[in-house]
Amino acid sequence: MDPSSEISIVEAEPSIAREVFGDRIGLARRFTAALVDQGEVRGLIGPLELPRLWTRHVINCALAAPLLHGAVTDVGSGAGLPGIVLAIVRPDVSFTLVEPMERRTDWLQEQASDLGLSNVIVLRARAEEAPRAAADIVTARAVGALTKLIPIAAPLARRGGELLLFKGATVDAEVAKAQRAIARARLADVRVEELGTGMATEGTRVFRATVN
Repeated sequence: MDPSSEISIVEAEPSIAREVFGDRIGLARRFTAALVDQGEVRGLIGPLELPRLWTRHVINCALAAPLLHGAVTDVGSGAGLPGIVLAIVRPDVSFTLVEPMERRTDWLQEQASDLGLSNVIVLRARAEEAPRAAADIVTARAVGALTKLIPIAAPLARRGGELLLFKGATVDAEVAKAQRAIARARLADVRVEELGTGMATEGTRVFRATVN
């Protein structure tokens, strides 16, 4: 492919990015540029994601930042969506990024170092091997259906902690199918919220629940 045509398909930074990231916009730009430059080559994102990289991925993740506090464990961090993005927006929150694949943990370590994210720890492990009952909030994005995700995510949260799981348009159907998993994990205050409503960007759907 002609390099110029490849560049042309990358989504331009939308105006809302500065509103969402504030004075951290420079770091968000650097991370997004790194994904454009290396994401496809390193198997982190597909080529079809470049035309919507900001709105569908980077900003989509960042919209959840106001909901965070304390210690966050991000399950299946992959390309750093949402873990690295959220760590950029919330330097006051500590993040443990849990990812089993070495090439992805290498990427996450590189980004945390290059961006100076001292609030990030990268842990190469499966979710089942991560510290249990250690997180105030457990996040995950594009990891799997709620029926499988809840049983591995809930044990990582402390009692009274929260699951904050990024989901797509079929989230209501997933919740309906996951009632047994929800009951077994003793989740309370179960709800689906849409973030970014009324803003000039694609909204973010999250499954939220308290771990009892």
